[in-house]
Amino acid sequence: MSVRIYSDDDEPQYHPAPKYTVGLDLGQTKDYTALCVLERHGEGEQVVFHARHLQRFALGTPYPAIVASVAGMLKQPPLTGEKPRLAVDETGVGAPVVDLFRQARLNASLHPIHITGGSTVNYDRGVEYVPKRNLVSVVQVALQTDRLKIASALPEAGTLVRELQDFQVKITDAANDTYGAWREGAHDDLVLAVALGLYVGKKRGEFVDVEPCSYSFRSLEW
Repeated sequence: MSVRIYSDDDEPQYHPAPKYTVGLDLGQTKDYTALCVLERHGEGEQVVFHARHLQRFALGTPYPAIVASVAGMLKQPPLTGEKPRLAVDETGVGAPVVDLFRQARLNASLHPIHITGGSTVNYDRGVEYVPKRNLVSVVQVALQTDRLKIASALPEAGTLVRELQDFQVKITDAANDTYGAWREGAHDDLVLAVALGLYVGKKRGEFVDVEPCSYSFRSLEW
């Protein structure tokens, strides 16, 4: 399946009003912090997610500045109409950084996520512990079923497509260790931000796991 790159002219119209989810991968010293806003349309097998905003923060941006930027974005239309779900990866940075988001009184429902190497999802003190394979799976399904659309006008669209290409190569090459290869080597911060947004945006029974396969990234028109 291909990653869908579209322009506003060929964008399909959906009803009712979409729901929004935000994925935030908090980088450390040598990693970018990346943010993705996804717009959800449809239900069940018809659900589609459109990437409406992609952002990489400059390396070394202080966490309080990131919190302030995210808080400001969440106060802008169209996110002001409802409280989006905000998934924040706390794995590398820890609870103190997530606490900054809690203290900011965001216009969002905060979902801290800690990525694990296990096989089951657990909850503890407001944090969801999610196996890496679950996040990989949701991206795989989105790609294989053409449920992830990327607007060509987004400044970071090209970066995300390149990360997705690298992502599918690593997953394909990993073979038996399908889930171990992700997040090793090249930057894939935008992919993780998308995965977090998809994970908290899907409903039970949607994006059922499928067998890993290779993907083609064709017809990428800008």
